[in-house]
Amino acid sequence: MDNKLLNEIKKQIEKMSEMMEKMKIADYVELMQSPYRLLWLNFVGGLARGFGMAIGFTLLGAIVIYILQRAVLLNLPIIGNIIAHIIKIVQQNL
Repeated sequence: MDNKLLNEIKKQIEKMSEMMEKMKIADYVELMQSPYRLLWLNFVGGLARGFGMAIGFTLLGAIVIYILQRAVLLNLPIIGNIIAHIIKIVQQNL
């Protein structure tokens, strides 16, 4: 009975050990013990996110302006005048 219980406990411990390895808890604990490395990684991550947002917003804005310019060429009665005015304002501010 004791050997069966010990084997079951051993299997559970091995299963928990494998789960912890998959979760990379050791890496997380190591990172938490090094605050300067954590700050550095967060700083670099923030820079990358900010740069990505800037590039993405620039591309999105360029696509929107391109579509608006094409819509003006279609001479849509009401929308065309509004879009032309918006494009004029944008071009003056560039």
